[in-house]
Amino acid sequence: MSSIADLPFSSLRKDDARVKAGTDSAALRSGWSRAMPSPNAALMRASFSVIAALIDVAVILATAIASETLYHYFAYGYDGSTLPNLRLCMFAAILFVLSNVMRHEYAIKNYLTLEGHGWRGAVLWSVAFVCALTFGFLAKATEESSRGAFVLFYAAGFLSVYSARAALVGVVRRSAERGGASARRVFLVGFESDIDEFMRRYQPWESGMNVVAAVALRDRADAMQDDLALAQASARMLLPDDVFILAPWSRTDVIDDCVAAFLRVPASLHLGPERVLDRFADAHINKIGSIASLNLSGRRHDSLEIIAKRLFDIVFSAVGLFALSPLLLVVAAAIKLDSKGPALFFQRRHGFNREPFRIAKFRSMTTMEDGRDITQATAGDKRVTRVGRFIRRYNIDELPQLINVLRGEMSLVGPRPHALAHDQIFERKIALYARRHNVKPGITGWAQVNGLRGEIDSPEKIRMRVEHDLYYIDHWSLPLDVWIIFMTIFSRKAYRNAL
Repeated sequence: MSSIADLPFSSLRKDDARVKAGTDSAALRSGWSRAMPSPNAALMRASFSVIAALIDVAVILATAIASETLYHYFAYGYDGSTLPNLRLCMFAAILFVLSNVMRHEYAIKNYLTLEGHGWRGAVLWSVAFVCALTFGFLAKATEESSRGAFVLFYAAGFLSVYSARAALVGVVRRSAERGGASARRVFLVGFESDIDEFMRRYQPWESGMNVVAAVALRDRADAMQDDLALAQASARMLLPDDVFILAPWSRTDVIDDCVAAFLRVPASLHLGPERVLDRFADAHINKIGSIASLNLSGRRHDSLEIIAKRLFDIVFSAVGLFALSPLLLVVAAAIKLDSKGPALFFQRRHGFNREPFRIAKFRSMTTMEDGRDITQATAGDKRVTRVGRFIRRYNIDELPQLINVLRGEMSLVGPRPHALAHDQIFERKIALYARRHNVKPGITGWAQVNGLRGEIDSPEKIRMRVEHDLYYIDHWSLPLDVWIIFMTIFSRKAYRNAL
């Protein structure tokens, strides 16, 4: 990988002949020529936004025509479409694209990852669809339109848009990794070691950043002012979108000087990441009244969100217990017939805020350990019974935890609780492991539907599981809970690594 020495300005010092003389402007500019901004940089970003919007329009209209044609063919036996339907579809497409434009969704930076496109797109698409229906009703256009075709268009349209965006995200990411796609033009200033670390650790080009220049500061008061003057002049020439100050946060004198110098440059000013931020995925500046702070951990859910999640848990756990009661009785009888011991097994676990509770499970093993020394089940474990192997394979052994959900000790979705003995081990090894107890544990979770279940026989496995749990905690929403439950039932990953 390129080091700082390979970047423009990185090796410029006061003793450099061109800088020291200060008069050979032609030579000075020639040293900067390969970092000069393309005069079409802004135009290229605008062009991408137009192309992304046109792709959405084309995909939606193509889906509208296809939905009309297929619906009429299979419903009525002829190939045709109704003009009112196509008008409503076109109206929905216009509303959807305009909503995305107003929210700046077509910015190239949003196409560096697919994250967020599903949820944001679904919301805007649903709003556009409802508005189109309302308009059709008021304009009396729905009387002549086909409701079935329009509903088919709603479902197929969003799937088509999401698929097209997924493909475009793949193209943009590959281009960004090669340095082709640039969402932001970035200027770096700071100590050489910090710039090197920033380039090595974060690889900004993979995030769509084009590092146009980097100026390394000397750690001497007299020299630093000269270096900052050079950095400010070069930033004015290069017109970057963003300036990153890369210095330890403890060096407030350096940061203050950099801020004073670059506040005069028409670019967004950023204080570069400190190592502590690597531990927190959702760190952000928060203001409470006139007090500003750096919020490291995720926000607390407000009262309405807590009530909504609890109501969701109560309703669906009660419905689940009632609907699954025949299956639960059959499994309990099979366990009793297969091996000696009770059908249900209770074990102590930590819940919200580390409050202990007794989790309910169908007994799947010949042992019922619940102490300081608990041996994890392994592949081919002889302690697992015949019925136990089947119910563990299909997650049936977890169903009695619907009782824990009704009692408020657990949630339908959340980080899976571990045995107390394992909690103690993992907390010593994983720095942020204890954050899992900031929410109620769940019957299923984001880690489980991504295949991270079963035996933990390596530090990497528990690290990945904790990362997924923390992602869920920081990005919780009811639609995410619904999606996880859906994946738990229908995704192959949710059944992977069963023991």
